[in-house]
Amino acid sequence: MVTHPTARQAVFLSSRIFFYNQKPRTVQPAANANVYKILVVDDDPDIVELLEYNLRKEGYEVASAPDGRKALDVAPQFSPDIILLDVMMPHLDGIATCQQLREQPRFKDTYIIFLTARAEEFSEVAAFEAGADDFIAKPIKPRALLSRLAAHVRRDKDPQLLSDTIEINGLTIDRTGFAVFQDGRKITLPKKEFELLAFLATSPHKVFGREELLQNIWGNDVFVLARTVDVHVRKVREKVGDHHIQTIKGVGYKFNTD
Repeated sequence: MVTHPTARQAVFLSSRIFFYNQKPRTVQPAANANVYKILVVDDDPDIVELLEYNLRKEGYEVASAPDGRKALDVAPQFSPDIILLDVMMPHLDGIATCQQLREQPRFKDTYIIFLTARAEEFSEVAAFEAGADDFIAKPIKPRALLSRLAAHVRRDKDPQLLSDTIEINGLTIDRTGFAVFQDGRKITLPKKEFELLAFLATSPHKVFGREELLQNIWGNDVFVLARTVDVHVRKVREKVGDHHIQTIKGVGYKFNTD
């Protein structure tokens, strides 16, 4: 069962109530107040059913909504820790829904993953600009999705978990020793390239804009151009491989664990 490091009140909401013409059931306290709660928002009942089955099997508590308007009603009542949000939906699409959720202080830091069959670049850019943390194209692979969720839960439970050593896809980053190993082979990186790689890897799948990377890696006291980030990313890729850092055109970069 996937639980929180600190207890807080949790609620249970039937995940199928919005697909039938019946009154919503009364929201009741969950048996375990530490369970991570996930809100699935998608207008395809088959996708919702697939996700519900796999998420509950992993120990998550799940609620669902068939469109953005219903999601805005359910979210304050259910208080999800993670939201899986479809982009193309009737009444209110995922982009607008995400924007309205982010405007509410209680959902400012909620982990939001966009689910969509549209893989066009503009759709991905719009999703991240709206406040998404991650972006998954359909058809959804449950195992890959569960892996991402598990990584988020681990970081949420122990923020220091990745503070010293990060190990992802054969890449090991020793932050205290400023050392990088690819499949056991040591790779030498200059300080800024190392800091850039480590910073991105500390938050896998989170997209960082160039200005944000400049501020976190170079700071405010040094004047550097946004192009500097692109150059350093290119150099890091040359040494550790292209697949670790993904470019989100028009937005920035993210560390990829797929």
